[in-house]
Amino acid sequence: MEIFGIPLQAFMGQLMLGLVNGAFYAMLSLGLAVIFGLLGIVNFAHGALYMLGAFAAWIMLDQFGLNYWFALVLAPLTVGILGVIIERLFLKHLYKLDPLYGLLLTFGLALVLEGVFREIYGVSGQNYNVPDLLAGSMDLGFMRLPIYRAWVVVVSLVVCLGTWFLIERTRLGAYLRAGTENAPLVQAFGVNVPMMVMLTYGAGAALAALAGVLAAPIIQVNPLMGSNLIIVVFAVVVIGGMGSILGSVITGLGLGIVEGLTRVFYPEASNIVVFVIMVIVLMFRPAGLFGKEV
Repeated sequence: MEIFGIPLQAFMGQLMLGLVNGAFYAMLSLGLAVIFGLLGIVNFAHGALYMLGAFAAWIMLDQFGLNYWFALVLAPLTVGILGVIIERLFLKHLYKLDPLYGLLLTFGLALVLEGVFREIYGVSGQNYNVPDLLAGSMDLGFMRLPIYRAWVVVVSLVVCLGTWFLIERTRLGAYLRAGTENAPLVQAFGVNVPMMVMLTYGAGAALAALAGVLAAPIIQVNPLMGSNLIIVVFAVVVIGGMGSILGSVITGLGLGIVEGLTRVFYPEASNIVVFVIMVIVLMFRPAGLFGKEV
């Protein structure tokens, strides 16, 4: 059986690959949207935090013998704590300034982190094996579905939708949104706004690290993995709408699928299709698909 002249198995394989890429785009753009939407910081260090999550998982296995399941919890927690330290030491001084200052600071932090890991580990990748429980594949008849890739998609959806629900549909999320709009008023009601802001950045960093742990068994762990991905993720956030959490999730998954299908029908354009879509969207809707017009 063929679809537009493409064998069904090849077509579905690329569709699945696009969905997996979209899952990573969604998780990373979600963290960016949370940090920008609630703190107003354009976090260019997000790719480096993603890389740190993958390296934390690899180091835990290589140096301490902690397997994937421990890393899935400990790596995001460790990077989240690092995010809290970054927020307390650097970012808290920039909230009342132009967002450009936050972008430059986080860009500098990304370069420092990437440079440190390149100095220690070089640019060659480190292998991280798929956990035994998720190894192998399922025969769906029309294609063989790698179990680990299906796991990545499911975890990404659960985490993204859970984060959206927490921020948009709970009292804690209401406090977060209100605190970023009018911090003095919310503090007058006894809410510790600085702590909420600090934990928000830490949570965004933890989301990036979780994506890094999930990516480790699929791609080789290397210091450049974050910088290779972050530009595309920023494009996803711009298309979805800066600060729009649900928009980032939907757009990330959708663009991953579009990118995967482009590899089937016109491989030469697969590396630029996201940016072409971004240009078209910004021409007609500068705030993004789900962003609010100012």
